[in-house]
Amino acid sequence: MSGDQHLSIEDLLSGLRAAGEPSRLRLLALLARSELTVKDATAILGQSQPRISRHLKLLAEAGLVRRYPEGSWVFYRLAEDAAGDLARDLVARLTPSDDVLEADAARFDALRKAKAEEAAAYFAAKAQVWDQERSLHVAERDVEAAMLRALGSKPFQSFLDLGTGTGRLLELFSPLYTNALGVDASHDMLAVARANLAGQGLTQAQVRHGDIYALNVPPASFDVVAVHQVLHFLDDPARALAEAARALRPGGRLMIVDFAPHELEFLREEHAHRRLGFSREQMGRWLQGLGLDVEDVTDLVPAAAGNHSALTVTLWLARDPRVVTDLPLADLTREVA
Repeated sequence: MSGDQHLSIEDLLSGLRAAGEPSRLRLLALLARSELTVKDATAILGQSQPRISRHLKLLAEAGLVRRYPEGSWVFYRLAEDAAGDLARDLVARLTPSDDVLEADAARFDALRKAKAEEAAAYFAAKAQVWDQERSLHVAERDVEAAMLRALGSKPFQSFLDLGTGTGRLLELFSPLYTNALGVDASHDMLAVARANLAGQGLTQAQVRHGDIYALNVPPASFDVVAVHQVLHFLDDPARALAEAARALRPGGRLMIVDFAPHELEFLREEHAHRRLGFSREQMGRWLQGLGLDVEDVTDLVPAAAGNHSALTVTLWLARDPRVVTDLPLADLTREVA
């Protein structure tokens, strides 16, 4: 939620007018459950695309919902501010047993199930490739355990996962954060992530299509930023790290998980790896050049360390040394140029 918890008379009346129409109120009830595209809303409400687009446009103009372009699609979600809270309050006062709302909910559940099945099929198609790579290093559960140990048990406000993939880190760290955003360049992976988050009921986490080299998030807006097994796919890892550092709040932490240097050329040829790992020294220079303090570096060595094909996973944890202030939290849902 933004720092401003209140609405002006004009904004309040604008929100009430926008919500005061049956179809728009039904849309708000659906958006309180999950983000939707125009195509989704058209299928659920059984109305034409132009009509749904018009309703969503009016709700967005009133500030009740936000729109997030993603390629040729646009996702809509309730705003994370006082206007969004007004919409949630209105939805909370609706009778759940209303026949129209129950029918909408049933169609919504059927749509979500179909999407989950599509996501599972995509994941299954890629599983063999991923399993081959995972077999070369320590078990993922050990990597996740190390990440949890590094972050500690103290809750924090905001989490950003760059290259979120299936959204696994959004699930893993969900007991710690208040709100989270996952960014990925693959529409297919975002479909998997959305299905996974919906299955876990993680409404406090969102995923967005985005460019890791040009993040569309406000600067200094996240307490923790993670870059998990992403940098080795990039031509310019240092540039991506600079964007990650820009997103850190004062005192915020940047967690990087990637491979230590290795000589497995087939990963470049068959798995699209651009870099064959990163040394402690190289990563340290990049992080220090960004003004970050390296707090911890952990090597996770596989049991078959003597095997020339085994990969060591390294975890770096760095902190923005700027002093934390009591300034209000940034609005993480606001898009910036």
